[in-house]
Amino acid sequence: MMKKILAFLLSVHLLMSCGSNESPSDFDFTTQFEKSEGTETATYEEVIAFYQNLADAYTSVAMYEMRSTDSGKPLHLVTFNPNRTFESEFSDDKRENILLINNGIHPGESDGIDASMMLLRDFAEEKIKAPQNTIIAVIPVYNIGGALNRNSGTRTNQNGPKEYGFRGNARNYDLNRDFIKADTKNARSFTHLFRALDPDLFIDNHVSNGADYQYTLTHLFTQHNKLGGPLGDYLHTSFTPQLEDSLAQKNWDITPYVNVWGTTPENGFTQFMDSPRYSTGYTTLYNTLGMMVETHMLKPYKDRVEGTYELMKSFIAIADNEAEVIKELRKNAMTRFKVGDEYPLAWKVDSSQTTTLSFKGYEGERVPSAVTGANRLKYDRTKPFEKDVTYYNYFEPSNSVTVPEKYIVPQGYWHVMDRLKENGIDYERLRADTSMNAQVYKIRSYESRKRPYEGHYQHYNTQVEMVSQEVQLRKGDYVVSTQQPGIRYLLETLEPTAPDSFFNWNYFDAILQQKEGFSPYVWEDKAEALLNENPEMKAEFEAKKASDENFANNWFAQLDWIHKQSHHYEKSHLRYPIVRVGG
Repeated sequence: MMKKILAFLLSVHLLMSCGSNESPSDFDFTTQFEKSEGTETATYEEVIAFYQNLADAYTSVAMYEMRSTDSGKPLHLVTFNPNRTFESEFSDDKRENILLINNGIHPGESDGIDASMMLLRDFAEEKIKAPQNTIIAVIPVYNIGGALNRNSGTRTNQNGPKEYGFRGNARNYDLNRDFIKADTKNARSFTHLFRALDPDLFIDNHVSNGADYQYTLTHLFTQHNKLGGPLGDYLHTSFTPQLEDSLAQKNWDITPYVNVWGTTPENGFTQFMDSPRYSTGYTTLYNTLGMMVETHMLKPYKDRVEGTYELMKSFIAIADNEAEVIKELRKNAMTRFKVGDEYPLAWKVDSSQTTTLSFKGYEGERVPSAVTGANRLKYDRTKPFEKDVTYYNYFEPSNSVTVPEKYIVPQGYWHVMDRLKENGIDYERLRADTSMNAQVYKIRSYESRKRPYEGHYQHYNTQVEMVSQEVQLRKGDYVVSTQQPGIRYLLETLEPTAPDSFFNWNYFDAILQQKEGFSPYVWEDKAEALLNENPEMKAEFEAKKASDENFANNWFAQLDWIHKQSHHYEKSHLRYPIVRVGG
């Protein structure tokens, strides 16, 4: 416990002493959203000043300066804790649960920024009932660079506010694709913050895109089968229905995120699969109950912010009432996967199980476009409907792997270890050169994106072959046990076939390029000698020529095949450098 607190103290700065001599009446806590009657959102500077003043005025509120972001400005964390003690807020054995709320990952989607300001103010001023078993932690604005890039035009499909930030961060990254690859300082600062807090629950506030429908609010909980076990069942069968019922009682209809594009919802739609590149996909790796709020882009800004406020208030009330249940479920989930268990790496829709939604939409039809002449989709808001719609919200594994006892990471791959260290992964280092039997992957095939995606040409459909062999390890190489809280993070990043693995994010592209080759005029004579000295190899070579016409007509491919059978062929080509031990 003390180690964690000291590590946290070394890397954050408490900006404002909680509850200074200032009186609450010395500050105006009316937000810009309220002053503008629901048409404007606060600037970044206004947001930070608001929370600084709130922390000055109320003991229950504290504001911390975290690590830097790509903008050059630090990430901030604001906490509301009516039972404030430093230990209860950050220690491993704290009594309360922690809910982390993330705002402004896409600063044009500013609903949560304004709603969180009002929520923490109303808790502090005791205008609404404050949680007693849950500490509220808020990132006021995650994408600071995007918030500073303020404009009034880039949210083409959105109805207000008047001005807002830009989706890309200070280096033009979409931060909601960066949680695993961690190209940005923002993502690394978030990782540090998240692992220091170890939140039990997580909300990420967004605005949706896609179809038109009657709802102002939609929810995107992390996929329950992927979260898995009793924790996933609880999220699916208890927490989610409670949230929906609570909002319905307040006349705020809500539906699952409408995951459609270019078609209409009444045809049915699937639950969004939040892989670890996304915020809730990443937080799931640490068994945190996660949800994205997705308000509807075409609804008035005032309604969207007020709906986000009410949703968070209901979410907090449920979390606070069931704090002990959540804490116990999450504790048990930490030891769910053991060495030798099968761990699912990828998922597909299970169409044998579906949910029927009573969905409130608008009639849509294809009509000729006045611009292009082609048929376009048009919704008719004068024709609302309520229909039963099939919702595909069950998934099953499409790829899995056996959990090893440990991974060995060669020390040359320091960029991998940097990410593991940032995630609080425990490790040891070899004290001497050694050899051991390990499981080694050979990359057999993969495909790559033809166009850049968030700074990468990402790989997919990766296929591997695993062999057991004696490997040589060097003093200083990293030994990483899987039996620790970060087990899911390790499997999702270090197993090359996982969709968001470090391999698929191009961390290991150097092994895909052969470094040594041959000059054909030299290799011809050596290849002939090699075949004559190895009758079995020669027979295999002749059989391949007989069965493969393309091979038979490609002289270079033939020489290359022989070269790859020889001791001249480099062992590192297509050999995944991280090896598995045990399992």
